[in-house]
Amino acid sequence: MIAIVKRNLLIFFRDKGAVFFSLLAVFIILGLYILFLGDMMTAGLGQLPGAKYLMDSWIMGGLLAVTPITASLGALGTMINDRGKGIYKDFAVSPLKTGRLVAGYLGSGFLVSLILSVLTFLLAAVYIFARNSHLPSPLMVLKVLGMIVFTTLTSCVPMLYLVSWFKSINAFATASTVMGTLIGFLTGIYIPIGSLPGPVQTVIKFFPPSHGAVIFRRIMMEEAEKLAFQGLPPAVLTDFRLEMGLAFVARGQVLGLEVSFLYLSVFTLFLAFLTLLRFRGKSISSL
Repeated sequence: MIAIVKRNLLIFFRDKGAVFFSLLAVFIILGLYILFLGDMMTAGLGQLPGAKYLMDSWIMGGLLAVTPITASLGALGTMINDRGKGIYKDFAVSPLKTGRLVAGYLGSGFLVSLILSVLTFLLAAVYIFARNSHLPSPLMVLKVLGMIVFTTLTSCVPMLYLVSWFKSINAFATASTVMGTLIGFLTGIYIPIGSLPGPVQTVIKFFPPSHGAVIFRRIMMEEAEKLAFQGLPPAVLTDFRLEMGLAFVARGQVLGLEVSFLYLSVFTLFLAFLTLLRFRGKSISSL
């Protein structure tokens, strides 16, 4: 399995195009924010202290939620390439078992996603410091890194299940494009969640990565919120969080972060079970 992981990592990082397209959604979101969205959202906050710092932290929290999805999906594309090029036939005549092969793909996808997510966090920290002269506290760094590991796992398992259904490179490329396009909307980056119609908000609440975005934003914006909302009634902060996707409401109750953690965990375990059923009893040649 370790040999498969190393092989997949080398294949992925040698392909500069694969690395670029895995981060394409991140580049698009950041570009749109710098050119258009940032000024519009900051202006909407009026004279709130530290408004730019607040919104810069908000967009970076969203980027950290998007990266594990797109990175793991791009890394798992190696599985489709191997299938399309007939490399599975070589694996089939080797002593390698199906479970270890699949675990190798999952392991390499996890590591790629982890590496690119950490790089995104470093980019986020540099960006925020360059524009606002604020560095993340050590506690924030630990929280973000822990969350990166968690969301990387909760992204790779569902993406492995999704990728397992594709038989051709063209179909996979189309799905990757659609995913990269939709994820910015479904995590409330392009349009704040509170500005969307009720049915759309409901869809977003059921979309697992949106819960990852909630947690990342709360971590990244903790210090900025203290600066911006100091001295204001708690209701003002609550309304801001609901509008910008830092919290969700269900049955009139504001959900705590523990609900998002639980939802992501249960969803991942469910997809892990489906993935196990998907590959159970199959030979490598039948994948």
